Amino acid sequence: MQSNEVRWPESLWAAVTPPGPELPRLIGAAQADVVIIGAGFTGLSAALHLREAGVDVAIIEAAEPGWGASGRNNGQVIPTLTRPDPDDIVAKHGATGERFVTLLRDSASVLFDLARRYQIQAEQEQAGWIQPVHSPGRIRIAERRVRQWSKRGAPVEILLREQIRTMLGSDAWHGGFWNRNGGHINPLALSRGLAQCVLDRGGRIFVRSPAASFERQNNRWIVKTADGEISGRALILATNAYTGEFGKSLAPDIAHEVMPVLSWQMATEPLSEAARKTIIPGRQAMSDTHGELYFARYDARNRLVTGGAIFNTPDAATRLKDTVGKRLQRLWPQIGKVKFDYVWNGYVGMTTDFLPRIHRLGPDAFAWAGCNGRAVALSISIGQQLSLAAQGHPADDLALPFTELAPYIAHGLLRRLAPLMLMVYRRRDAREIPDGPSGPPQPEHFISWASTLRNRWRTN
Repeated sequence: MQSNEVRWPESLWAAVTPPGPELPRLIGAAQADVVIIGAGFTGLSAALHLREAGVDVAIIEAAEPGWGASGRNNGQVIPTLTRPDPDDIVAKHGATGERFVTLLRDSASVLFDLARRYQIQAEQEQAGWIQPVHSPGRIRIAERRVRQWSKRGAPVEILLREQIRTMLGSDAWHGGFWNRNGGHINPLALSRGLAQCVLDRGGRIFVRSPAASFERQNNRWIVKTADGEISGRALILATNAYTGEFGKSLAPDIAHEVMPVLSWQMATEPLSEAARKTIIPGRQAMSDTHGELYFARYDARNRLVTGGAIFNTPDAATRLKDTVGKRLQRLWPQIGKVKFDYVWNGYVGMTTDFLPRIHRLGPDAFAWAGCNGRAVALSISIGQQLSLAAQGHPADDLALPFTELAPYIAHGLLRRLAPLMLMVYRRRDAREIPDGPSGPPQPEHFISWASTLRNRWRTN
């Protein structure tokens, strides 16, 4: 069974990462205490934490560990959400929101500590994450975020324009902020390393076995594939933006409450030593305040790993090389001629309010989706929390803001229209943020055509 995705050109990560462990398909009947669907960051993290607690666990994966978004992303380790700030999260979820904010605050360090503890070689560099602002008025976004995250103990600081110029080697930005806990990794290497850790501790992973359905029978969860089935006392669904890509019957409500948006990643040829002395010389991860994000980080071979958004056409990769190449030359004139050795893509699971969707599916069954471009650090920590939920820990002990399922009825139509939002982002990116009569602007609340339709057509 094939995914509906456009294609998967070979990524930088696939080219440089040693192969993962040889794994079997699920054929016939099997059982475990906890069954996990999806061998991405969330599923692998949950399985590893369950095995550390002595719980029998098995993962069912449609392709291979890290095949989906967990192995195709940019590898930036960012301990925040895309748009909602701590006060927004707490206003929506109360005490659970405060626990979730703490989870976010610590999520990057949790990932790096896990990689060190299990000696996973994932090219990890905890050099920090910088979010520069692309227009003068947007410095108020940085100030707000530093104020709110500082209040909650995060190691953040405001950066003036001169500091950003020095740290990034560019005059393109007007200040920003720095979170010292962030950084970057090789995401496919992390996925394969986590898979090996699960196996080494007695967990099982079945691959090339897309889950077709799951149901509750006789106090057990039954997951069926084309060639077998597996039952468990508890169930974790960890398929995010790929929930509907291998079959429409698995969890349509979850598949239809996130928008899979194609994200393109790119890697240049290795930069010269002279260029690296001024272009992000501290090797931090960087992604700015554009809706159409400008982002970059180095890999272990000194390639600049970046990307962009473009309407998908047969020549999208070629056009993107030209567009992003000119962007890099505009941001960093000292870079010289830009050559891209790798261009690849994968889905990001987007929601209209940029908050994740975390659900109880029934007794001892849980799911989440909607990474909104922040899955690397977030997924590892959510996986750990889902492992506790599957062991029966009470909700008041968890940092999981559970919500009700809320799929789009017109999901298919909205998915086809979603690429048009690129034009909206570009228009918003060009605007300045003025001071209002009552002071600096408040947090932007994204109200798109999709959320309007959602409110009108939301299922009960």
